Amino acid sequence: MKILSLKVSDTPDHRLTHAAFSRKSTKSEVVREAIAAFLENAGKGPEGSALMLAKDLAGSITGPADLSVNPTHLKQFGRPNRRKPTGIR
Repeated sequence: MKILSLKVSDTPDHRLTHAAFSRKSTKSEVVREAIAAFLENAGKGPEGSALMLAKDLAGSITGPADLSVNPTHLKQFGRPNRRKPTGIR
């Protein structure tokens, strides 16, 4: 087994010590497992596109299909807002 030297600040060292104590193992073993898990996932992209990740949500909301072609929603498009601002005098 090769030897690797590593410098860490106090906070990660305390967390590493706590993790090793909780697992009843050494800090070296925890670091080896963390490196192995990291390298296992290295280079892998996300699980899919945004659409694939949200496919169970697609179509779950009711309402107009596309507001950009609905004349009711385009009635005031491009015109100045005629409402009076609230709280401004």
